[in-house]
Amino acid sequence: MGYKVAIMGATGNVGREVLNILEERNFPVDEVIALASSRSAGSEVFLGDKAIKVQDLATFDFKGVDIVLSSPGGKISAQYAPKAAEAGAIVIDNTSHFRMDPDVPLIVPEVNPEAINDIPRGIIANPNCSTIQMVVALKPLHEAAKIKRVVVSTYQSVSGSGKAAMDELFNQTKGIYMNQSPTPEVYPKQIAFNAIPQIDVFMDDGMTKEEWKMVVETKKILDKSIKVCANCVRIPVFVGHAEMVNVELEGELSAIEAKELFRNADGVTLVDLEQEDLEFVTQAEVQGEDDVYVSRVREDISVENGLNFWCVSDNLRKGAALNTVQIAELLVKKWEEEGR
Repeated sequence: MGYKVAIMGATGNVGREVLNILEERNFPVDEVIALASSRSAGSEVFLGDKAIKVQDLATFDFKGVDIVLSSPGGKISAQYAPKAAEAGAIVIDNTSHFRMDPDVPLIVPEVNPEAINDIPRGIIANPNCSTIQMVVALKPLHEAAKIKRVVVSTYQSVSGSGKAAMDELFNQTKGIYMNQSPTPEVYPKQIAFNAIPQIDVFMDDGMTKEEWKMVVETKKILDKSIKVCANCVRIPVFVGHAEMVNVELEGELSAIEAKELFRNADGVTLVDLEQEDLEFVTQAEVQGEDDVYVSRVREDISVENGLNFWCVSDNLRKGAALNTVQIAELLVKKWEEEGR
């Protein structure tokens, strides 16, 4: 049996990647509907070789749709996700709007799949890209020795800000080589050949909203007792986020034991000093990959039970589109078990 699936924001970076992943993973669909703004209505997107004409989200009737995969931006989701849910669909939303709603589960399938069992509003939230890759890596450590505190510094690509940011990096880089002064538009500072310690807006306590998201989302997904300190930096990379993670544990866990946990963890690929000639992984090497890649695992000698590791992931895939589709797969499995 296949399902009727609508994609909100189908013409954006994440929407197009969702279409690719639905095809790659042979998701059981009878019909895929592409939705976007009136400006994009009438254009085409593709599910494999099949062209799908984009429809106007503002006039679309969600009646009969089983699943909505949503990534049109927070304001648009706030307006249309509840409408889709009221029409009987389950909405899997990739924006930040519903993530901290207590009646909306926030799901990473490798970490808290059981959350799929309680969807009171008919909406499921997909976490922030930087949170997703971190909690996938943290899960096996937390199960083995219980995490007390996490300090993470992120190095995030411009694709997290959308196509305009990718264009800004390209144009600034090209312009600098032509002796042109860069003009920031998407970002507050020059992004080419630079690092910007601000992602999203600043909050009253000096934390950025991206940093706040990592704190509160990790608690909601993994364990509310974990203390989290996040520092988020935008760097001139097109695709892929990297994180240097420091973990303080309640129990003893050596680097050797941690590596073994990573080797056996769902959604994690460990790249170790003992594996071939590749000692660590960078963003450039994980584009198009599904897993979270972990390397540079070592003990932190400054605390009693501490570990450090480096993790990288394709933020457009596992950080957004893939996790969305994986949640939909969890939902389908649940329905099949219920005999729907």
